[in-house]
Amino acid sequence: MTSNPPALPPDIAVFERGWLSSNNILLRGAQTTALIDSGYASHAAQTVALVRAALGERPLDVLVNTHLHSDHCGGNAALQAAWPAVRTSIPPGLAEHVRNWDPEALTYAPTGQSCPQFRFDTLLHPGTEIRLGDRQWQVHAAPGHDTHSVILFEPAERILVSADALWERGFGVVFPELEGEDAFDELGETLDLIESLAPALVIPGHGAIFTNVDAAVAIARERLKGFLANPAKHTRHAAKVLLKFKLLEVQQLELAAFTAWAQATPYFHMMFQRHLSGPDFGLWIDELTAELVRSGAAAREGSMIRNAG
Repeated sequence: MTSNPPALPPDIAVFERGWLSSNNILLRGAQTTALIDSGYASHAAQTVALVRAALGERPLDVLVNTHLHSDHCGGNAALQAAWPAVRTSIPPGLAEHVRNWDPEALTYAPTGQSCPQFRFDTLLHPGTEIRLGDRQWQVHAAPGHDTHSVILFEPAERILVSADALWERGFGVVFPELEGEDAFDELGETLDLIESLAPALVIPGHGAIFTNVDAAVAIARERLKGFLANPAKHTRHAAKVLLKFKLLEVQQLELAAFTAWAQATPYFHMMFQRHLSGPDFGLWIDELTAELVRSGAAAREGSMIRNAG
């Protein structure tokens, strides 16, 4: 959290959730309410409790996802169960896989992550606008971190919901790049778009809200420049992010079971085969785990490994 967080308009509340669950943005309009992004599955009960406490007797009318990574939509099913009439809107790119519920195509199975099945009612098309609460939001395509991600911009007060395209000190893993697509340039174009919108306040997918947008974009560009110069560095970073995500989910595990989980998770094999050479796969997983411990992101206690940092 920043020491002096910027003030939000009274109709907007942000539940800053850490890194396993995305931030949730609640909009309380005179007539309708809306929530942007719903967090990870293991935090779903907490998400429902936070929303219920903030709304009181009011229902949740609209649920929107900026993209369909498990940490942004894992609470959808629980919210839909709590408020059966809620209308859910998702970006169009993976809509058929949600309609037919394909955890492989949605990447939940390959990454070893959880996301209970949910439904959607409408699509969040880039180039359109959506009314959330009492505000009209522009929907902009924001490829890079996720091919199908969108960001939302409210021009009256220049508020940007940036999802994982821009954080105060970086951006999310560029997953399409890991899967063989050229997505670093797309991320650069998304940063150009954010600059052109000139937001006064940014609500990121993770971390605290911020106002120093120029500094954040500069940090993101420098980070992107490093990954462009050394794509293997990005792959290694991504693998450690996925390992850390698992630790955030389970908190602690037998080291042997943690290693076995990583070795059985298809996404790690895909990254290793596409982007790396040198050590064998098992040794690579061991090296990544050791790096997490050295960095303080994980801790070894006897035969156990636990989340830290």
